[in-house]
Amino acid sequence: MSGEKPKIYLIRGPLKKPLQISAKATLHHKITDLSLAMEKMKLAEYVELLNKPVRLLYINFIAGVARGVGMAIGFAILGALIIYTLQRLAILRLPVIGGFIAELVRIVQIQLKLGR
Repeated sequence: MSGEKPKIYLIRGPLKKPLQISAKATLHHKITDLSLAMEKMKLAEYVELLNKPVRLLYINFIAGVARGVGMAIGFAILGALIIYTLQRLAILRLPVIGGFIAELVRIVQIQLKLGR
């Protein structure tokens, strides 16, 4: 083994010129790339989070509450826009859907008065 020559590999350097490097240097280069990729993925922080289940539950709970509040606000805004549009369409007195829209608006207004 000690009498063998180390294998030489050709890779492209930063200037796109071929460089000759040994197997040991190639392995070092790949390990460095892997460690940089793991740092970019924040793998250590993720593993640390998995080791603390209470913190993981807390973070997921807060995220769920935020999603729920966002959906509620979004639905309220969307519902208000739909009601507003239906009221404007009822004013136009369209023959086919005018009665249906007027009934929907009346039901919503009754529910709003009962809710107060």
